[in-house]
Amino acid sequence: MTKTKQKHRSVHGLKPDCLPFGEVLAQSFAVIAPTTIPASNLGLIVALSGNGTWLSFVIGMIGLVFVSININQFASRSASPGSLYSYIVKGLGPTAGVICGWSLVLAYLFTGMSVLCGFANFSSNLIGHIGIHPSTITLLAIGAAISWYAAYKDIQLSAMAMLWMEGASLVLITVLGIIIWAHKGFALDMSQLTLQGVTPGNVAMGLVLVMFGFSGFESATSLGDEAKNPLKSIPRAVIGSALMAGLFFVSMTYIEVLGFSGTGVSITSTEEPLGFLSQQAGVGFLGELVAFSALFSFFACVLGSINPAARIFFTMARHGLFHSSLGSAHSSNRTPHIAVTMCSLLMFLVPAGMSLFHIKLFDCMGYLGAIASFGFLTVYILISIAAPVYLRQIRKLRPQHLLFSASGVGFMMIPVLGCVGIPGSKLFPVPEAPYDAFPYLFLMYLLLTCGWFILQRVRSPEIVISMEQGVEAIHAKFDNRDRIIETVPVGFDEFDDF
Repeated sequence: MTKTKQKHRSVHGLKPDCLPFGEVLAQSFAVIAPTTIPASNLGLIVALSGNGTWLSFVIGMIGLVFVSININQFASRSASPGSLYSYIVKGLGPTAGVICGWSLVLAYLFTGMSVLCGFANFSSNLIGHIGIHPSTITLLAIGAAISWYAAYKDIQLSAMAMLWMEGASLVLITVLGIIIWAHKGFALDMSQLTLQGVTPGNVAMGLVLVMFGFSGFESATSLGDEAKNPLKSIPRAVIGSALMAGLFFVSMTYIEVLGFSGTGVSITSTEEPLGFLSQQAGVGFLGELVAFSALFSFFACVLGSINPAARIFFTMARHGLFHSSLGSAHSSNRTPHIAVTMCSLLMFLVPAGMSLFHIKLFDCMGYLGAIASFGFLTVYILISIAAPVYLRQIRKLRPQHLLFSASGVGFMMIPVLGCVGIPGSKLFPVPEAPYDAFPYLFLMYLLLTCGWFILQRVRSPEIVISMEQGVEAIHAKFDNRDRIIETVPVGFDEFDDF
């Protein structure tokens, strides 16, 4: 088959063919925000998984590789701003697509809210050292406003900002990690390697927070109109972000847990573990640089969450599910400016409202992040179910695709059970309040949004036709296989049916 480059033009008014692979990858990395785990949150996971924390990350990475393979069954064949919403409409129909769309909207918005709280908390601590103490709402407003401007003005500006901020943070942490390990004589930590004192329950419970650490790896799929060579760059960004973030998490977890051994200080009670370890290694200035870069990583994640949330609103509005104004693109910026503005405002209002009730920023991070994880897990399960159904529709289903689907669903059920809990179970105990109420709040959210969709269908039956025609039009652009470029992600050959 002759494979040539396809010049793809946006039919949505967004800026087409403007983002190279590095900037597409940066979108997924920005929402994952891998800097924040080793810089501030690792102790929370170690408290659950102990010496098996690295194994929790390995299992999480493997599970999300299976999910990414299922996502790429769609992403290697079509691309749009609708992200996984469009894919699930294609595979499982409009109702499942609406569940996916609302779940993704919640997941990205609440991730952005959670990380905006982290931005405010981290920046408050940093500038507090020089005697400046702005209010929480002021810091939240600054973070949201700067993110809004970058997302509103230009997707290339957004992508470049995320690429440089997250890239610089990762380089700094990697260098510091090597120095910390060298300070320990590049020792092998047998207590970690032999899983000393670790039970299967420890590893399973750690997976709950691990999955939130990875969440958002699929967000590059929202750049379907704006990516160059989308059928090639997006699948590689999806699977590449899961693999690279996973390897980074595993290696830094091993180094940090090793670094705390013999210090008399527990990583589980240390809010800035890399700052402490840099002091131990005699390079405290690097720890301060990492803390400063982590602040920008929080900001990059806020920006990275606005971009896909706005594009999902944008696509769903064009299908008649929201007010038509949300489906308009700025005439010169070529961004979904109204959707971006609404998402930025929501990301500010909810944390600001929580702060007015005197809820600590650190607690807000945990609450909002936990709720966001339900949205991501719902979507990952749906896309894993949709992939073989879609492949059967186009007569491309193979036995290995069923294995990938079952593996994706199976791995995602572990953190689901960890979030919900099983009464009386020691392996999956019911979470403590208020976390025990979050599954029911999420279920109520889905019931309300699905109920609204059913009401819309009754009032305007053509809405389903609009959704299906919109998704079909997207897929039709890529149906000519002679024009599709090579789409095999590095290291995988399951797409050989091209």
